[in-house]
Amino acid sequence: MTMPDPDGQLAEQLLRLTRRVHRIQKRHLQQRELGVTPAQSRLLRTLAHWGSPPRMADLAERLEVVPRAVTTLVDALEASGMVRRVPDPANRRVIRIELTDEGRSTLRELHAVRRSAAEEILAPLTGDQRETLGTLLDTLIDGAPAGRC
Repeated sequence: MTMPDPDGQLAEQLLRLTRRVHRIQKRHLQQRELGVTPAQSRLLRTLAHWGSPPRMADLAERLEVVPRAVTTLVDALEASGMVRRVPDPANRRVIRIELTDEGRSTLRELHAVRRSAAEEILAPLTGDQRETLGTLLDTLIDGAPAGRC
């Protein structure tokens, strides 16, 4: 007889929820016909939260992907006018990536997509349940043991 594995079950539930979130966000992206993949969306959001334009290596590190993957994403976003490569003023050999006005406009639309996807995902929960879920997720994201925040 096998013993129940509550932690394994929770891990499986989290993975299933993650896949569901990705599916719903992808569907919402396709409905808006923004022409942006989830990976490109993530790169745009990352750029928006950066103070000054980052180097491609910085983006790769932040996104936890290989530099070649960032190059592919930047190439596609640059072709669509959402980002541009700019030389670093202190070192002309270094290339930095910055958002364009088109990229900022797309980000506003992406924010609306994420909001509508979140509304769909969270619809079954009450306000109190959402608050509790947020607190629990913060604890998991931060990695702090419960009660030691």
